Amino acid sequence: MKIIYTLPSLVLLLVFQFSISQNSIPIDTTHWTINARSYVLENYKGQDAIYLQAGAMTLKNRTFKNGTIEFDIFLKETQAFPGVYFRAKGLDSEQWYIRPHLPGKPDANQAAALTNGITPWQLYFGPKYSFPYNYKYDDWTHVKIVVNENKAQVFLDYSETPNLSWNLFFPPQEGQVIIRGGNQSGFHIANVKVDDTTSTLVDFSPIEREAIEGLVNSWEISNKFEETLVNVPSKIDSLINSRTWQGTITVEEGTAANISKKIVLRDGSKGNTVFAKITINSDRDQTKLFEFGYSDRVIAILNGNPIYKGTNRWRSRDYRYLGTVGLFDSVYLNLKKGENTLLMAVSEDFGGWLITGRFKDYNGIKIE
Repeated sequence: MKIIYTLPSLVLLLVFQFSISQNSIPIDTTHWTINARSYVLENYKGQDAIYLQAGAMTLKNRTFKNGTIEFDIFLKETQAFPGVYFRAKGLDSEQWYIRPHLPGKPDANQAAALTNGITPWQLYFGPKYSFPYNYKYDDWTHVKIVVNENKAQVFLDYSETPNLSWNLFFPPQEGQVIIRGGNQSGFHIANVKVDDTTSTLVDFSPIEREAIEGLVNSWEISNKFEETLVNVPSKIDSLINSRTWQGTITVEEGTAANISKKIVLRDGSKGNTVFAKITINSDRDQTKLFEFGYSDRVIAILNGNPIYKGTNRWRSRDYRYLGTVGLFDSVYLNLKKGENTLLMAVSEDFGGWLITGRFKDYNGIKIE
């Protein structure tokens, strides 16, 4: 049968085909830079897909600021973290990813910033940045992320209402789109679309987190050094005196200050530890209770003397322990009249380079 198009219908058809071609991005090395331990381009479960293991693929010759990112992923119930970076620039990025090994759990997924190469999920935790979801492992899961200036939403499996709404972490800027396939586990990804024209949000109602009252608002941060150096008490004075100070960081989320905002952990130089410093002016000799939190390890030093050592790393206390930051530790500070220096030597592996604290009672003291 011969089909005859009228001019208006032909125009509509061409517009539709142009739209599809603009949004659907073939998965190949022409359109993507693929860096992975291994990958296979193949037809899988009826879709032209990539099997991407221990790596990521970056969209070539195109940046993204506002719009919609969509893709299909075939999940396996294994510990991995497949997802998408967007507005990626250098070591900073917005991101959302899946924890396919945690179906139905409150932290089945995660929205978080990538800050100087670190994803501080130990700071960005709870229902503000995650939601429970019962994943399927016998069919494709559809992911849609809508980005509009400083806001984003995620919709799974063609939901008409957002599964999560959150405020983004960096000022709006153009950046790359990077899809990652998970750590050692490989995942099939198909039907990638990036649409710069559609950024309409639906009932944007982010969850707010209650701030912790009374926190020390800012900390001065030193340059980094090797963690082993602070474990020798006789050398602490020389270690302190040889530091240079890089500026201050302030509390985020009403919870903790993010050291990676100031220091790059993995820049090729040695060191995974910094001093976070506050100066306490006391109107008399007195003892004050200081409550604090950190990630991953800390040694507290008051006026040059080490007084506390602890670990808050992921799985450091039991196999389910997340290492999220909060006021879970405390120490009595023997303050002298006048100026006192509290240093927290904070060491990081992954998950968030964080410090926070407050005095139970601020009477008679002032934080500089």
